[in-house]
Parts: sequence; C-alpha cells; structure tokens
Amino acid sequence: MSRSLFLYFRTKLYYNSYENIKMNGAIKMLATETKKTENYFGDLTKRMAHFREEVLSTKPYVCAERAVLTTEAYKEHQDKPLVLKRALMLKNILENMSIFIEKDTLIVGNQAKNNRSAPIFPEYAMDWVVNELDEFEKRDGDVFYITEETKEELRNIAPFWYHNTTKDRGLAAIPSASKLFYDLGIIKAEGNITSGDAHIAVSYETVINEGLISYEKRVKEMLATLDLTNVEDMKKMYFYEATLITLEAIQTFATRFSELALAQAKTADTKRMEELLEISRILKKVPYQKADTFYEAVQAIWLIQLILQIESNGHSLSYGRMDQYLNPFLERDLANKTITEEKAVELLTNLWIKTITINKIRSWSHTQFSAGSPLYQNVTIAGQTTEKKDAVNRLSYLLLKSVAQTKLPQPNLTVRYHAGLTPEFMNECVEVIKLGIGMPAFNNDEIIIPSFISRGIDEKDAYNYSAIGCVETAVPGKWGYRCTGMSFINFPKVLTIIMNGGVDPKSKVKLIDGIKPFSEMKSYDELFAAWDVVIRDFTRHSVIIENACDWVLETDVPDVLCSALTQDCIGRGKTLKEGGAVYDFISGLQVGIANLADSLAAIKKLVFEEKKITPTELWEAMKNDFAGEKGKEIQELLLYSVGKYGNDDDSVDQLVVDAYNCYIDEVVKYPNTRFGRGPIGGTRYAGTSSISANVGQGHGTMATPDGRNAWTPLAEGCSPTHAMDTNGPTAVLKTVAKLPTKDITGGVLLNQKVTPQVLAKEEDKLKLIALLRTFFNRLHGYHIQYNVVSRETLLDAQAHPERHRDLIVRVAGYSAFFNVLSKATQDDIIERTEHTL
Repeated sequence: MSRSLFLYFRTKLYYNSYENIKMNGAIKMLATETKKTENYFGDLTKRMAHFREEVLSTKPYVCAERAVLTTEAYKEHQDKPLVLKRALMLKNILENMSIFIEKDTLIVGNQAKNNRSAPIFPEYAMDWVVNELDEFEKRDGDVFYITEETKEELRNIAPFWYHNTTKDRGLAAIPSASKLFYDLGIIKAEGNITSGDAHIAVSYETVINEGLISYEKRVKEMLATLDLTNVEDMKKMYFYEATLITLEAIQTFATRFSELALAQAKTADTKRMEELLEISRILKKVPYQKADTFYEAVQAIWLIQLILQIESNGHSLSYGRMDQYLNPFLERDLANKTITEEKAVELLTNLWIKTITINKIRSWSHTQFSAGSPLYQNVTIAGQTTEKKDAVNRLSYLLLKSVAQTKLPQPNLTVRYHAGLTPEFMNECVEVIKLGIGMPAFNNDEIIIPSFISRGIDEKDAYNYSAIGCVETAVPGKWGYRCTGMSFINFPKVLTIIMNGGVDPKSKVKLIDGIKPFSEMKSYDELFAAWDVVIRDFTRHSVIIENACDWVLETDVPDVLCSALTQDCIGRGKTLKEGGAVYDFISGLQVGIANLADSLAAIKKLVFEEKKITPTELWEAMKNDFAGEKGKEIQELLLYSVGKYGNDDDSVDQLVVDAYNCYIDEVVKYPNTRFGRGPIGGTRYAGTSSISANVGQGHGTMATPDGRNAWTPLAEGCSPTHAMDTNGPTAVLKTVAKLPTKDITGGVLLNQKVTPQVLAKEEDKLKLIALLRTFFNRLHGYHIQYNVVSRETLLDAQAHPERHRDLIVRVAGYSAFFNVLSKATQDDIIERTEHTL
C-alpha cells in the first residue's frame, strides 16, 4: 500500500474523536516498542516443549478400539430405544477404552489407544473404511498408518454394519432425482452422513460453574413431571434416562483417570508424585462437581471436549468464548495467589497440545474437502460483553500468548473485532499473525451482531456469539448443529451445465429441461435468466439432500451428551436434531465465488459486448481445455482482457452479487427439519467457508469461462482467483465488502497472504491495523485472516519436507501443517497472491 493511500485510510479512521484517540495511542505505543517477534511471547516451559515434541513425533495410526466397543454395545442392546442404545454405547466405551497419562502432562484424557491415533466410528460408515484399509499409508496427503491387527479387527466387525450405517440409510433416503446431483459431485454432503454433526459449542460456562451434577438434578426433576400415558412424554423419558446413563459414564471415566494418577503417584519422584496426586484429586471432583480453581476448570473443559468427540466424531466442536467464562477463575486464583500468570499459560499450552492429540480420519473423497485432517476446534476471544463493553480481559492476552507459544494448527483462534478494541490488543494480535501460524482470524461484531438480531436472536445472546469451526458463528450452548457446512454447491460447475443446455458436461446427464445452449444465446441477459432458473432448481435439490441427511441423523445417531449440554434440550426433552436448541439456523456452502464472477464478466464483455469471441468459440475452447492455437488465444483474452473480481471493479463485482442473490433469495424459502419444533429460526442462509473443497470440486470441473483450466482448483472462500487481484489488498477488501454480507450469515471467508518481510517493521504493523480497522469499521467486512509465509519457503518445504516439519499454513478457515497436505492443496496455497502493504 502506498504512503498516500495509507494516509488516506488513517484519515478515514479519524472519523470521530474516539477513533482518533485510539489511533494516536497505537502510534505512540508502536513507536516505542522494542520487543522482537521471535521471543515476543516467550517460550514454552521445558516440559511443555518436550510434550509438544513427543506428540508431533508420534505417527498417526488408525485405532479400532472404539469401533469394536461400539459394535459390542450395538449388538448387546439391539432391542433398546435408539437414544438409550447410544448412551449405553458411550458408557461401554468410557468404561472399557484404554487410558493413559503422559509423563509431561498436567491435563489428562485420551481419545484413542495412542495420541494422534484416529478412532473409527462404524455406526456412520464402514464401506470406505474397509475399501481403503490398504490405502491409508499410500495417500498423497493426510496419511494414516495401520497395523495388520487393526485391519483384521475392522474387517471382523464390518459384516454387522453392512447396510446398517448412517451413510447407507442416508444415501437411500435421498430421492433419486436429487441423488443424481450428489452422485455427479454437483452438490456434496458426504461429511454429513459419514460422521457426526458437531459445528457447535456447548455450554462450558455451565459445566464449570455448576458441574454435571446440576444437569443430573434437572433431568431427575423433569423425569418426575412426566405423564407416561402420553407418548411424547414417554419419548422424553428415554432421552432423560439416556442422559443419566451418560452423566454417570462420564463420572466413571473421570474416576478411572483419578485412580490411574493415584497408582502412578506411588512410583513417581517427589515432584511428579505431587502433580499426580493433584490430578487425582481434581478428577474425583470435576466435571461432575463445579470447578473452584482455574486448573480444575481447564481439566473439566478438556474432559468434556474429549468425550463429545468420542461420542461423535463431528468436527468444528468449539470451545466458545473461553476468555469470558474462564477469566473469573483466573482472577480469583491470582488474587488468592494460588496461581501465577506463567502457570496459567502453561496449563493453556498443555490444553492446546492435548487438543492436537484428537484426530479424525476421513474417506479420501471427503479428505479433499478437509485437507490437513482438521478438527476446527475454535477458541474465540475479545469482542463485546452483553453490556456492549469491550470484553478484552487478562485471559484474552494470555490466550494469545499460549497459542503463540505452542505454534500448533489447533485450536483455531478467532478474535472478535469491534471498533472499541484497544491499540494495545490489536498490536498483540498482529504479533501473533507475524508468527505465520495463520492465526488469529478476525470476525466482525459490527456486521455479525446486527445480522443475528435481524434473524430473531435475543440481543444479549447476539452479543455473546462465538466462532464455530472456521468462520461460521453461533451462540454457544444455545445453537443447534451445522450453523454451516450442510452441503456444497459448485457455482462454476452450475454455470458450465447452463452453458451446455442443462446437461452435465462430464457425465452427459441431462439435469434440467428448458435451458437453451450457450451457443444459441444472443445476450448476457439470456444467460443470467438461465442462471436464475437453474441455481434456484439446484438449490432446491440441495435442500432435499440436506433434509434427507438430517432426518437420518435424527433417527439414527442422536448425540445424548451434546444435546444435554445445549439449551434447552433438557427442558424440551428433545435431542438437538429433534429441535432441542434455543436457536437453529443452518447454511450450506457455495464454492467458486471468484470464478463465477470472473466467468460472468468475461462472457458479458468479450462475447456479448465487444464480440471478440462467439458463444460457440468460447464453448468449444472450454470443452478442449483451451488446447491449440485458437484455444490459447481465447484463454489469453479471458485471463487478461477483462476486469477481475478482487480489484474493486464494479462492472465485475456487481455481476456476482446479482448471481449470488438468486441463490440467497431461493435458499431462505426452505426451512430445516427443526422448523416449528421449538427452536427460534429453523431456517437457512448462505455461507462461503468452503474449507479445502475448492481443490476437490475443481478436480471435477471442466475449464471455465474465466480462463481456468479443467480439473484445477477453484478459488477458495470468497477470496479472489490466484494472481488475478492485481490492485493490492485494499481493492480486495472493497470487492469482498460488496457481497451481500448481511445475508451470508454462514460466513464470508477471506484469506490474504503476505510475506514475513511485509510485517518486519513497526510501521508495517500500524499499516495492517489501519487496514483491518478500515475493512471492519467502514467497509463492514465479515472476516479476514492472514498467511504470513513466502513462496520460497513453501516451495522449499514442498521439496524438502524434513526441513519444515513445523511449518503451518492457513488452508481455508483453518490452519494445518503444510507437510500433511496433498500436493494439490500445497500447490493451491503456493499460488495464492502475495500482497504488500
């Protein structure tokens, strides 16, 4: 960004005296700061550094233990009502799974036989597991190792699950006309029926302040009020009984660790003996009883987070606003001098290392949508209180520090931005960004809170929202599953189907009647009219697919613990999928926003306005992937003779806004399966958090009118196409801000990439802060995040992975270790535009 442009933005920021004061404070602070980035946040304690190394050096294996115990419980309790069977399944797992306590840890609890091993969840899907048993170690990315013994265990239980999984029933439930879209890859929803839901944050605040005993008490009270002559009350009875079984199982699980710690203390040295005795004491207490100390609270949170992912392997299970609900414990302990800030940070870094031990294996087809084996476990800090005051507190700073010290891709750290964030806190955020771990991401209170309120969310709840998974948002402990991620629609592929007269170019299957082939169209208006018809029809099919998935998840795999910890499932006697949550809004994800924009702009200008290319010539060039002299000539025109999305060009940007509005207008017409069953909302909205689906969906998409070659990645999130955003970062922000953000409540994901040198000087930090404030305060942007890494480093890491084991990159709305990604995803990240300030 030029000096004059920077001064312009700074002048804009001086819009009122309050902002003026803040920016002057930032200038003074940054001018006098002398700390260096490398040690700005200090280092991990010796034990946590050793623990981190131990965990990261552990190969990720496939673990069959949960699958075996689940099969055992399902067989034994086949006659039980489903919700009871699920509770008894979890009880069997928690009572019999292997447990261990690492020698360096202060927080205990494991998901599988070994850290970073991925359990198998056979009730969701087993076909891909069996089919890919011999391929896990041969993957191009997201490699998992597996022993012959584990293969045999999984093959032995597989027959019980034949035609008996959520995936089997989910695919069978989709009407044939809509399933065609699923089979052809136009609308994808594989993750919904091959794993749990999640995309949620439970009420950790209640767990640590009141304990699970408070849930137990309430359930027993509700049970006493039931009239079992009423069948609806009988259904509630089963849910309540299942909840009591689950709560008891959690207490047993905690007790097992308490007893293990006590046993290990007998042979430990004095220092470790004291630690193990304290671990034993804490696990006798939490999470059943309320926590009284910071340490107890952190342990309680971890055990619940862990068990939720043992119950169901749904990703994006998030910690919510941790600085808000944990800070009172910290402040109390600091006042009592029973903890120091250093010790609190060590416990937090311990929690993050434990968080990275949780792992998930997906089918290879699903992996392409979630490269890097992410769990998207989000922690949200800052923002505003329910009284509309700045919510930054002491723990907000310590959470930043702990994430900076551990340098891990989990948890996914989000900062809630608002105009009142202090220069000091913004400075700390940028210092973390400089570390190159892709965090923190920023979500904007100034757009998200009003959007929530307009949808009927209570104002206090709207001010208490948190990030869930990537960039999506919800109210912790009150919102149902899947605030985003229901299904994926490939916008550029839809356009190619329209151009082919309603026929899928790859499979040659006709998907919609009455669409004139592009070669016969006489105007851009004809094309847009066809888009309006087709995208509405395809949206309807996406809703049908989503509803089939939701219906099967409701009837097949109710999550007892997750439901119990979300308001007001206990009050209503309903699981989450039955309508137990206070709020229930969902969204699908739309892929290839920038490709659609650039394609429409190229068609409008080059074909219909300037007539440099005929409709037939363009279509033939696309079919041939721009091969030959004529094809290359057309591709050059498409790439370089028309404006591009990301450059603040209204003639381009408005086209995608108009096209996107067709989808937004249509999707809101269709309620979800919980509508009218209790929750506020029960409706749908848009979302652009396409995770790494841009790579997978690009693999199934022919060449497109923006000049993109066939089978190559699509643009990610709402970010511009690689190398097409040539007017600098401010133009990108202005383009993205033109999207109908207030209607895309599912998240407007913007990735930006800069080199470390761009943020090397103190004045550069001020430029970035000014840019962020302008994007959020004046342009009303929804979200932004930064990759701070050079192209040279990424290329070297690709060639010499052994030199860059700890290299972390921002993939989409999440970070991952670069080396675990497939080459296609690595290439996609390498090719992203590098901006300067």
